[in-house]
Amino acid sequence: MAGGLIGGTGCGFLERGAGMEITEVRIKLIDDPAERLLAFCSITLAGAFVVRDLKIIVGPSGPFVAMPSRKLSSHCPACGFKNPLRAGYCNQCGKKQPETTVPRDTDGRPRLYADIAHPIHAAAREAIQRRVVSEYEAELDRAKQPGYVSRYDEIGDEEHRPPRRGG
Repeated sequence: MAGGLIGGTGCGFLERGAGMEITEVRIKLIDDPAERLLAFCSITLAGAFVVRDLKIIVGPSGPFVAMPSRKLSSHCPACGFKNPLRAGYCNQCGKKQPETTVPRDTDGRPRLYADIAHPIHAAAREAIQRRVVSEYEAELDRAKQPGYVSRYDEIGDEEHRPPRRGG
């Protein structure tokens, strides 16, 4: 599939020159998606910048692209070690952790993760969502072919090959 511009036509920020072309999408299908996780994904922007560990998960209206994230943490008052929010005991020194107020999102749900990378504009998010879901569906078709091998496993070899344009 040909590369797509993040933001699409008429989104405003493309006219200011800030649009980035998605030049490559790689999908790693999950063999047995028992939970909501369907696949991992990486995208390359303008043949120059890779974002890894996007997740394709089951959403209320089909596949949804979740941005790479990390668990939020708090520091142990006794030893200073970083522990996940809601940890009962420190993973380093074993001391009981004080109750901490967990931040909440705009819908009131506990916010336990923070995005590492994410689109700034809704139009950019929609463009990434469309392109990744399209590539996910194509990867499902390719996976049915004999001798299928995921291209996601080639990640890390970017410096040894020229950037790919499109599909």
